[in-house]
Amino acid sequence: MEKNVECKVEEKLNQMDSKEKEAILANFADFKNFLADKVDKGKKLGLDEEQLAKAAQKIGDYLAKKEEPQNREEKLLQELWKAGSKEEQHKLAHMLVKLVS
Repeated sequence: MEKNVECKVEEKLNQMDSKEKEAILANFADFKNFLADKVDKGKKLGLDEEQLAKAAQKIGDYLAKKEEPQNREEKLLQELWKAGSKEEQHKLAHMLVKLVS
């Protein structure tokens, strides 16, 4: 099931148009609201914290590689993400899930 969730997250990210991405990344509050909505939906689907963190990690990987930060909070997250190992990125993903839960 975990691979299925990760594939769905990646598929959804790739389907988003640039205007939708810009709206989400325009400010940090909008980004947190987007992430909170996805975490809430995941919980309603029965995903546990580990599965939610893996999905958040997938989003973090995507953003770090393909999107430019739009504000200083996103820049800080990107710098932390790039500096961290995969294990540290996973822990940061857990913290982001907790932040918006």
